[in-house]
Amino acid sequence: MIAWFGKGRTKSGRRRRARPVWRGRLAGSAVILAVGASVVAGGWWAWQSSHPERALEFARSQIVALSARSGMTLQEILVTGRRNSPREALLDAVQLTRGSPTLSFDPHAAKARIEALPWVRSASVQRLLPNTVVMRLEERQPLALWQHRGQFRLIDERGEVIPLERLDAFADLLTVVGEEAPAHAAKLLELLATQASLRDRVRAAVWVGGRRWNLRLDNDIDIALPEDDSVEAWARLAEYERVHRILNRDIKLVDLRLPDRLVVRRASPVKNVAEKGRNI
Repeated sequence: MIAWFGKGRTKSGRRRRARPVWRGRLAGSAVILAVGASVVAGGWWAWQSSHPERALEFARSQIVALSARSGMTLQEILVTGRRNSPREALLDAVQLTRGSPTLSFDPHAAKARIEALPWVRSASVQRLLPNTVVMRLEERQPLALWQHRGQFRLIDERGEVIPLERLDAFADLLTVVGEEAPAHAAKLLELLATQASLRDRVRAAVWVGGRRWNLRLDNDIDIALPEDDSVEAWARLAEYERVHRILNRDIKLVDLRLPDRLVVRRASPVKNVAEKGRNI
């Protein structure tokens, strides 16, 4: 949890809890009576003068002003769930500063502004009277980089684009290529994670024919995964690599699409008949 504005802790070191308005020393009957008197004095005239909208606005302004004088002003913003959203961007979206009247804050409008931020999938915003605003964020999780039409875009765990301009901080993420690649990227990451010894060597993945993946390793070897039983094929490659160290050899492609064999294409041309028949 992140607390902004105000110390927010007691002398014992525990975080101070914002109390509901009905438990505050300055709130209660005094505020209610004062607001009621103001509404009667000013709002009743506006209502009787056939101006109900003005009456409501007058009453609202009096409530906000009197509540602020009674101590109901913003002192803390409490945030949970923030990982990537910049602090300044959230403050701009909330549009509140310390000392502003708590009752003048519109949680629904703030929620809409916060959910328009690139990292925020959903948010809940509420006033905790007398002086606190609480924000609970559900942020999108960066999953991979999508290379599409000559550009790179960051995608989240649902395959949706996170609209960021700078992607330098995510250069180490897997790159996926293909029109439909984002929709299948999460399952691919799950597949790769089943073999930790190979997972970190995968740098890019191409969605082929709308049905399967080709992988590119850190040493430029391509791995052709099958459409079906890709988990078993990935495990078979991991075992073959553990025993034979095949990925350290002079090869260009490992084809796993046949269930009963592993097909290898050399990177260099075969020089003689004896080498051509050599097992790898």
